[in-house]
Amino acid sequence: MTQIAIVTGASRGLGRNTALSIARHGGDVIITYQRRAEDALAVVADIQALGRKAVALQLDTGDVTGFEAFATALRSVLRDTWQRDSFDHLVNNAGHGDHALIDQTTEAQFDGLVNVHFKGVYFLTQALLPLIADGGRIVNLSSGLTRVSFPGYAAYAAVKAAVEVLSIYMAKEFGSRAIAVNTVAPGAIETDFGGGAVRDNPEVNKIFADMTALGRAGVPDDIGPMIANLLSEDNRWVNAQRIEVSGGQGI
Repeated sequence: MTQIAIVTGASRGLGRNTALSIARHGGDVIITYQRRAEDALAVVADIQALGRKAVALQLDTGDVTGFEAFATALRSVLRDTWQRDSFDHLVNNAGHGDHALIDQTTEAQFDGLVNVHFKGVYFLTQALLPLIADGGRIVNLSSGLTRVSFPGYAAYAAVKAAVEVLSIYMAKEFGSRAIAVNTVAPGAIETDFGGGAVRDNPEVNKIFADMTALGRAGVPDDIGPMIANLLSEDNRWVNAQRIEVSGGQGI
């Protein structure tokens, strides 16, 4: 039976690359987007061009009040498109970055990071858990910044560290259903994340390249295929792990 994955925040960046990588591995994909409907539909078209099924659904992962309606819409999509009442893989990828030193961080910035990166992951997984097939997989995205500090990312790194702990508890509590849960922690990646600083600012790019054993910043193709591979049966015994994919950042 074809595996179905949900990838949140997949209209761009790592989410887009992950969704396409899953399709290349033979899976079907449901992607979510917050505002970029045209970009999301372009990703759907790219997945369909690979011979796989894909659907895009709108979702604000920072708004818990919308999760029940999203789960209802998801049930309809699963029934109408796949004639199923469950999906197999959940990749909690959606996120954003706010760069601010601790003494300059606003409460709104802090709350926004918590709501999207931690509270959203917690309660979206809770809402979708009844729809995840036994034996499924969950991947929560973290960051290399939970292990290597970079001034201005304290709040972001702290909520990602919370997600790493949450993943361990998910693995323990969902184990009776044979659902494996892991954290993937990318290093600095050249996307439009955080205003595209790593991609577009040569000085920032060089800082992270110099911090990395392989001598460069990462690109989306370094991450998406790894996540797709982690979802495969070849990695069925990998569980409750933090897997850093950073090219050796900060060693």
